[in-house]
Amino acid sequence: MSAESSDLVVRLRAAGCVFAEEEAALLTAAAAETGAELETLVDQRVSGAPLEFLLGWAEFHGLRVAVTPGVFVPRQRTSFLVDEATELARAYEHPMVVDLCCGSGALGLALAMTLTEEGRSFDLVAADIEPAAVECARRNLTPIGAAVYVGDLFEPLPHGLRGHIDILLANTPYVPSEMIAQMPPEARDHEPRSALDGGPDGLDIFRRVVEDAKSWLAPGGHLLVESSAAQASIATATLEENGFASRVAESEELYATVVIGTRRAGAAVDYSGSGGR
Repeated sequence: MSAESSDLVVRLRAAGCVFAEEEAALLTAAAAETGAELETLVDQRVSGAPLEFLLGWAEFHGLRVAVTPGVFVPRQRTSFLVDEATELARAYEHPMVVDLCCGSGALGLALAMTLTEEGRSFDLVAADIEPAAVECARRNLTPIGAAVYVGDLFEPLPHGLRGHIDILLANTPYVPSEMIAQMPPEARDHEPRSALDGGPDGLDIFRRVVEDAKSWLAPGGHLLVESSAAQASIATATLEENGFASRVAESEELYATVVIGTRRAGAAVDYSGSGGR
């Protein structure tokens, strides 16, 4: 390791970067690839800017997913949700997949790439309320033929998808409002509040998704949402109250909890509404 690299590691470690050696190498490579000043990147990192924003990408489910400032950075634990969705998608010859609250589009991209590697066909669309997220998601998803819409939850989706979604990925915000202040500064100060704040108990957006998912999912279709372990019982009860079969999947390795709702075949739904709020 050069003296310059050693100095970078010392600065990053002093700033609280747990993986200082790895970050120093990544920032050095990013400077070389983009022509940015290494010193500028390190200064921004030391001041609290998320590493992913400085690199321009986040590693997720074995992929480099483009991320830009002001967009939610995909968490490694959420790869468990993608794995659960993949297992369900394999039951379909050609599933219709929607990535709602898509952020950078990481979940939809990871699922799509996994299915593609297995030689499986699918359709994918995504949506988010944040214009910056939609722009970023289009960078990730347009190359694989997926459309990305801007708007509130289901509102911007093509009406023809009603009743035809087989796999609905919804990485809804689930941090209780009063807990936002306790989040790491990287998230609290740099990611959009709409991607973090789930209301008083963290489940406000989840409840809205469940209510409208009844008319958007195909019979037997699946809704997958990440939650905390403490929220899982309330989330499953909400699903059951809305006519879904529900279950909870957990990964001890990733500290991840995924709540899965399946629309019961024959359940009565109202297709007359717009689906938006």
